[in-house]
Amino acid sequence: MIRGNGLSEAYTATISRIKVQKGYKAALGLKVLMWVLYSERPLRGEELCHALGVEIGSEDLDLENVPALRTLLASCLGLVTVEESSSTVRLVHFTLQEHLSSDTALFRSSHSAIAEVCLTYLNFGSVRRLSPTLTSAPGTTPLLEYSSVHWGEHARKGMTEDIKILALRLLDRFDQHISANVLLFHYHHEILGGEYCSGAAGPVGFTGLHGAAFLGIGEIAVALLDLKELDVNAPDCTEYGSHMGSGKRARGGSRDTFGTGGR
Repeated sequence: MIRGNGLSEAYTATISRIKVQKGYKAALGLKVLMWVLYSERPLRGEELCHALGVEIGSEDLDLENVPALRTLLASCLGLVTVEESSSTVRLVHFTLQEHLSSDTALFRSSHSAIAEVCLTYLNFGSVRRLSPTLTSAPGTTPLLEYSSVHWGEHARKGMTEDIKILALRLLDRFDQHISANVLLFHYHHEILGGEYCSGAAGPVGFTGLHGAAFLGIGEIAVALLDLKELDVNAPDCTEYGSHMGSGKRARGGSRDTFGTGGR
């Protein structure tokens, strides 16, 4: 609980001031708070700027829509700051997180909104044209890593029909999309602590169905199966198992490959 009523009243007053800012600053300030509060990990400044520059329904990112970090911070009237050591954007105090989380009316469908932004970003033409063999995001696409790794978590918490459509588009020929390789690299490097190498052609064989199973999104897996006939017993790209660290070899097969049922 927030200690005393003073902080709570101060936060409420500041949020009220954010809401009455002129022009786009009111909506921008609330979006910044939403992203910082509900992101699956702290976001770097450039990641957050790109997230707030995404226009749902667009085919590519318009760099003119990407706000400057100083604009984001100014729109929050002191409630958000940048941590110097990590360059991540954070709420000014942990009590603010408690305050925002307790106001259920302030942010509605937050995870749905974040999932839509992530999927829209991954479906941008400039992203789809990137080589599927890359394991990290180029500097021109700072939101790519977060979107690739975490869109599924947000989608599970707030599935909508629009998210399904965007996800099905992403997962079509998934092994030819950089997102698949970035996702697998993150899993092996950050979760298993082992080496990962997808080979010269990228993660060939890691289909959209494998991706949906990996991320634990049953609704998307069912939608994929309804959309077209797929082999649910098809193995994924087991050749990368030989490049993993000792004792960390991947197992062949669809859902069992990554043990998603146990996560």
